Amino acid sequence: MTVAMIAVVATVAILTVAVAAIGAAYGAKTSAETAADAAALAAAVGTYPPAARQGPVVAARHLATSNGALLKGCVCPIDNSLRARVVEVIVTVPVTLPIFGERSIEARARAEFDPAKWLGG
Repeated sequence: MTVAMIAVVATVAILTVAVAAIGAAYGAKTSAETAADAAALAAAVGTYPPAARQGPVVAARHLATSNGALLKGCVCPIDNSLRARVVEVIVTVPVTLPIFGERSIEARARAEFDPAKWLGG
């Protein structure tokens, strides 16, 4: 009976740690996706200087940081033309997982900005 009880307690403990790790990873993934979306939208507008208060990388970094992430990459060239453009950003969110330690969860997002439509064209 004692051996069975120890096995049950050990199983419950393992399942508890696993659920905690999965929950933490899922929360970090959601945060990373939100930060990536916000950063991509900010960077897209930042590629068109007349519409931007700051450059695309600065805007993306600010929004990523505001959402608890780090900007890892930004493909967001500045373009003065009225052509539509698409940017892509990559962000990471640090998370501490039980047993596994510190990890980084990565997310990517793309956003399009069309200056001609923004200007009413």
